[in-house]
Amino acid sequence: MLSAEEIDNWNGGTPPAPAKLPPALLEVSGLVKHFPLKGGLFGRGQGVVRAVDGVDFTVYTGETLGIVGESGCGKSTTARLVMQLIRPDDGRIVFDGVDVGGPKLPLKGYRAQVQMVFQDSYASLNPRMTIEESIAFGPTVHGVSQSEAVARARALLDRVGLAPQRFAGRYPHELSGGQRQRVNIARALALKPRVLILDEAVSALDKSVEAQVLNLLLDLKDEYGLTYVFISHDLEVVRYMSDRVMVMYLGKVAEIGPTEQLYRASRHPYTTALLGSLLSMDPDRRTTEAPLAGDPPNPINPPPGCRFHTRCRSAEALCSEKVPGPTRIDGEAPHYAACHMADRTSGHSRAPARSPV
Repeated sequence: MLSAEEIDNWNGGTPPAPAKLPPALLEVSGLVKHFPLKGGLFGRGQGVVRAVDGVDFTVYTGETLGIVGESGCGKSTTARLVMQLIRPDDGRIVFDGVDVGGPKLPLKGYRAQVQMVFQDSYASLNPRMTIEESIAFGPTVHGVSQSEAVARARALLDRVGLAPQRFAGRYPHELSGGQRQRVNIARALALKPRVLILDEAVSALDKSVEAQVLNLLLDLKDEYGLTYVFISHDLEVVRYMSDRVMVMYLGKVAEIGPTEQLYRASRHPYTTALLGSLLSMDPDRRTTEAPLAGDPPNPINPPPGCRFHTRCRSAEALCSEKVPGPTRIDGEAPHYAACHMADRTSGHSRAPARSPV
C-alpha cells in the first residue's frame, strides 16, 4: 500500500503496480431494500423509503472495512441485510465464494460464520438469562453440548476481561454499559465466526471505556484471525480501526478506498465535506464555515441523477441528469468514487483531462 507521503506527492502518470489483495471473503452486489409506506383510509401504499438502493462492496479476508455516513444513509440497514436479519428486495450476497441462503450455504451455516454486535448493549441481551447462559445459548443451538458451551462461555468471558467467577451468574442489569458490550462481543465469538459486523458497537460508551473496547477488538482480531465490518459515525475511530473505508449517502455508496488514501485525498465532494467536520488542534486550520449545509433529501423521493447534487457546490446540469457510476481512482489499491468529477469521460467541467491517445 502507498505511504501517506507517496499518496500526497503522487501526481498522476502511470499508476503504481497494483497490490496483491487477499481473497474476497464477503461480496455484496446490487443490494436493495425499500420499506413500503402505508397510509390513507384503506392502508394503501404511499410510496417506499429507499433505505438501501443498489449497494456493491467487497470485504477481503483479514481486513477491517469501515462504513461511515450521516444518520439515515443506510449503514445499519446494510449491516442487517448482510446479516440476513432483514430480507433484501434484490441483490446477491456471496460468502467465501458461495451464495448465502442457497443449498450449499443455508442461513444457519452462514450465521455461524458471520456474527453481529449491536449498538444497544442492554437491548441485545435477554434480561432473564445470566451472562453465562446468554453466551452459551448460541453454541447449544448449533449442536454444541451444554458442558462445552458453558466452558466456551467462561473462557470467552475471561478473554474479554470479565472474570467468570464474578460475572458468569450476573444478569444484564447488574453490569455497566462497557461490561455489557464486552459480553456481547464474547457472545458473538462463541460460535467461532470468521466475520464480525460491529454496528456502532462503541458509540454509546464513555471515551475511556470506548478506547479499552477498541483495543480489545484489535487484539481479538489478531488472535482469532477475524474480519471486521465496522460501522460508526465517529470518523477518527473509523480511521483508527479500518484498513478501508466505505462512505454512504442516501442509500448508495459514494466512495470506497484505502483509509489513509481516502482521508488524505478524497475524490467525492460528500466525503470531502464529511472529513471537513473533523476537529483540528492546529490554530492555522480553523473551521470558518460549515463544510456542508442543509439536510439530505427525502429518501422517499430522492433527486434524479447524483443524489448529492442538491448539496454539492460543484454540481452542474449533468449531475441532475445522469447517475454517476463508480470510477476507479489511480493508485496502488482499489479506490472508487461515484462522482462525475472523478470520471474523465463524464463531460463535467472539473473532471480530469482525458489521457492523450
